[in-house]
Order: sequence, then C-alpha cells, then structure tokens
Amino acid sequence: MKIRSVLSALALVLGALFAPGFGVFSSATDAQAATKITHATATSMFNSSGISWVSSGGCSNRNNASCTSFDQLNLDTAKGAQTLKSATGCALTITGGTETGHASGTYSHWNGYKLDFSRTTCVTNYIKNTFAYIGVRGDGAPQWKSGSGNVYADEGNHWDVTYYNCGGC
Repeated sequence: MKIRSVLSALALVLGALFAPGFGVFSSATDAQAATKITHATATSMFNSSGISWVSSGGCSNRNNASCTSFDQLNLDTAKGAQTLKSATGCALTITGGTETGHASGTYSHWNGYKLDFSRTTCVTNYIKNTFAYIGVRGDGAPQWKSGSGNVYADEGNHWDVTYYNCGGC
C-alpha cells in the first residue's frame, strides 16, 4: 500500500515537471497561453510604477482607433513596461495599446503583445545604448533587441515595443 502511494506521488511530481509549457524542464519553444488583463488592471499597474498614458480621443474603447486601450493586454506586456520604467528611470508615456488601428499579426497590439511609447531623449538613449541593434524592419523602422528578446522599433515619433516576455521582471 505504501509503495503505491509513493509511486502515485512520484507520477504527479514528474507529470508537473515535464508538462509542456509549465514544468521546470519545458523548453523555450513550448507555446504558452498569455494571461490577459483588463484595462483597469493595467492602469493600476502603470499607476503604481509611475507610467503615464495618453489617448488622442480621451477614451479607452478598444474598438476605437482614437482611444488608448489596455483591454486584453498580456500581463507580461504590462510587466515589461514596468521593467522598462524601472530599468531606465525615465519618464515613460504609453501612446498606444490594444486598440484597433494598428498592424495585424500574431504579435500585434490587438493580441496584447505591443505597446507604443513616447519617444523621449532619455528612453531613446537607454534603448540605443543598452540593447543590440538588429537592423530595419520591413517598413524601414530601425530595431533594437533586449537581452530578454523583446524588440524595440523606432517609428520616428514613438517606440513600438513587442513584448515576448516581461523583460526579466
């Protein structure tokens, strides 16, 4: 009877360790579902970190391109913004979130992977002096890649950031 209990417990532990996208031994290529957060949760996180945001339309409706929305933002994306703020010490202002009107794709604004930030001297200097230049994007925007793999594209008047993870949070 005791052997059976020990074997059952061992099977549970091994199952957890090797579960795809979950266990300690899962690989970086395992697909993992992103945790989505609400606009209210994101704004609370940003407020607590001193990150501001603006909306040209003064609204947060995800279906209005004039708004800045964080509905359905990935939790790691919000944490990535917090990591950037903490690492740079710069004023950080979000100008684009998950609202409609951005380019489509798997790692898009709409799918919660991207945020746009105001282009300031402080933020620009940090990105260009800390991250690795990786060339230009298809639309001509120069890009830099952080050590954690997130990509920062200089779109001229703002930074378009793709968060694949929380940036070492």
